[in-house]
Amino acid sequence: MAETAQVNTSVGQPDVIEDDSGFPPFSPATFASQLLWLAICFGIFYVLMGRIVIPRISGILESRRNRIAADLADAARLKGETDAAIAAYEAALADARKKAAAIAAETRATLTADIDAKRHAADAALHEKLSKAEAEIAEIKAKALAEVSGIARETTQSVVAALSTASISAEEVAAAVASVAQ
Repeated sequence: MAETAQVNTSVGQPDVIEDDSGFPPFSPATFASQLLWLAICFGIFYVLMGRIVIPRISGILESRRNRIAADLADAARLKGETDAAIAAYEAALADARKKAAAIAAETRATLTADIDAKRHAADAALHEKLSKAEAEIAEIKAKALAEVSGIARETTQSVVAALSTASISAEEVAAAVASVAQ
């Protein structure tokens, strides 16, 4: 390998050594050593990847897969528990509605019975008052009718005395009023 170096001696320029051999990795003189080091590095990286990195990545992926499966199983279990809780809630709600309807019906029946009892008591009281009032009216009517015949007798005697000079006895007036009332 012949290397020639040239020195730039221009004024104002620093001294630079120039190599005419080109880019070293492309130099045919170093291909064999480069291929050897490539094979050694590739082998080391292959072993490192195969024995250390890929098993770790596989372990990480497997643990993630297991964690995801466990999370999905937990989610399914929790969904089942939620569905069971919802079903229990709906059953309790339906039971509460039935109880509320039964309580409402019982209260309605109790109130209806109380109202009917009070209404019957009020009807009985009104009927009793009505009976008493009718009895009083009948009594007053009987007294009035009894007094009407007396009034009719007195009025008849007064009218006869005013219209005529004849005198009539009370028995005659009573007989005349009684004959007209029938």
